[in-house]
Amino acid sequence: MTNFPADYTPPAVWTWDKDNGGAFANINRPIAGATHDKTLPVGKHPLQLYSMATPNGVKVTVMLEELLAAGHSGAEYDAWMIDIRSGDQFGSDFVAINPNSKIPALMDHSTPEPVRLFESGSILLYLAEKFGALLPTDPARRTEALNWLFWQMGSAPYLGGGFGHFYAYAPIKIEYCIDRFTMETKRQLDVLNRHLADNEYLAGSEYSIADIAIWPWYGGVASGAVYNAAEFLQAQDYPHLLRWADQIGERPAVKRGKIVNRTWGDDLSEQLRERHDASDFELRTQDKLAPAETD
Repeated sequence: MTNFPADYTPPAVWTWDKDNGGAFANINRPIAGATHDKTLPVGKHPLQLYSMATPNGVKVTVMLEELLAAGHSGAEYDAWMIDIRSGDQFGSDFVAINPNSKIPALMDHSTPEPVRLFESGSILLYLAEKFGALLPTDPARRTEALNWLFWQMGSAPYLGGGFGHFYAYAPIKIEYCIDRFTMETKRQLDVLNRHLADNEYLAGSEYSIADIAIWPWYGGVASGAVYNAAEFLQAQDYPHLLRWADQIGERPAVKRGKIVNRTWGDDLSEQLRERHDASDFELRTQDKLAPAETD
């Protein structure tokens, strides 16, 4: 086997090497808890989202935009940027919402006692039940949607922390690791492709939180938007997945949701650092702000 490090033997007791973490060495650590005091802002809406436009963050902004598009005015929200590259997720207020220090995190202030929410799947399910939307009411179809929602929760770590890390972010390219997680990623893509050959959406004929959860990861990988790996993974071999990914991606709420809390990329019109009002999509994207900021 080529490109296989053979000179490492695990020690009897592991010790943390701060410099041995690849692209995210500056924020990865083996302990939990806050690293600094930081007060989170609170805007005018009952729902306060603290996030970033990674696939996990996009799930929630898409969900909120879909709810608003369906007429649920109570889903109005403020979206505040949590820059995980700078360690914002280790601030004291954020850790109080999510002790696991991962985005997204949400506070619902519409209840008698504010409710904290963390883990994207929990947030999607909470919002679906709160507003009675995007989750089938028929028990069998509801269960099917939840099957796929939890499939994503269990499967995506192999795609992101496994394939994505070793293919895109690891400081060295290790053939064994890339092969191992590529095999699993392609198996997952095949699971979705086979299912979508006979179903318009993940839960059948009804668009649901299952699609909202899965699209940012698997639609993104299949299209090349995530990890720029579509050619490597031979995404063209999954036509039903690509059909579904394109169909979801054309939804106006999805187009809005995917740019919230986004601060990178070549297209400044698809970067909306914060979202506090529907008009922000027209007035506050980075292409609108950049000229003023440079004057």
